Amino acid sequence: MGYDVERFVGYVNEGLLCCVCRDVLDDPLQAPCEHAFCSTCIHTWLVNHQNCPEDRLPLSIANLRPLYRYMRNDLARLQVKCTYRSLGCKVICALESIHRHEEQCYFALFGCSNAGCAVKVSQHSLAAHLCVCEYRNSVCARGCGYTLSAADEAQHNCVFELRAELDVLRTELDCKVEEVRHEMESRLDSQRRHMVQKESLLKNEVDELKGQLSRVVSDVCALLGAERTRRQELEKAELEKAELLERLKNEVLKPGMAATKAVTRQDEAHRKQNPNSLTLDYLKKKSSDVTAL
Repeated sequence: MGYDVERFVGYVNEGLLCCVCRDVLDDPLQAPCEHAFCSTCIHTWLVNHQNCPEDRLPLSIANLRPLYRYMRNDLARLQVKCTYRSLGCKVICALESIHRHEEQCYFALFGCSNAGCAVKVSQHSLAAHLCVCEYRNSVCARGCGYTLSAADEAQHNCVFELRAELDVLRTELDCKVEEVRHEMESRLDSQRRHMVQKESLLKNEVDELKGQLSRVVSDVCALLGAERTRRQELEKAELEKAELLERLKNEVLKPGMAATKAVTRQDEAHRKQNPNSLTLDYLKKKSSDVTAL
């Protein structure tokens, strides 16, 4: 809907009136046939019609376009009275500024802030209304701490209200405890399953380690047996080598010892015959020993 023509001061051009509501254009749109409409009016019209309300030519929402700029400028310059003029506001301003003024107007109507109250009063009367509003709230004078409206104050029972609140709190607490219990049980079940899985994994790891340890022990025993066998073979080889060396030594020394014994017998016979040749015999003996070696 547009602005009431009676609110405007001076002449209003016919082209600035809505072809549907016949009031001054509000949020205007224009048809290809150059007829202008309020945005709300033309959209409502096209829900049930497919033509221009003025000349009945075909029209759809897609054909609508903004108003010509010069027409928008003329519309914005129109002088209009404040909507709260009946309450005492005397302001007259351009249409383009009227919304900003009405939002800040001293005579603007405000709804009562008390819940349940549908009264609307001007800004300068709001404080007085709040003092006498039957829906005004106040703290219970008997000490329960409830905030009461004037209508409920006579029927208010502190004990009953407190018991009701206590029951609600008890119910909420029970629900909360039950939720916590279910949550804890869920967590414990989850942790229990996790521990079982962990235990199974650890058991498998322990079994694998035992198998590895058994293989290592077996390998060590095999190495120790091989080392023992090698040492026995080395000792046997050493013994065989010593026996062989002893045999070779005996084979080499046996002829020399026989010759030495023969010489010794001859020397003894010679000494018996010639006692003065002791020194010569001794030297011969040393020489034969050196030769034998």
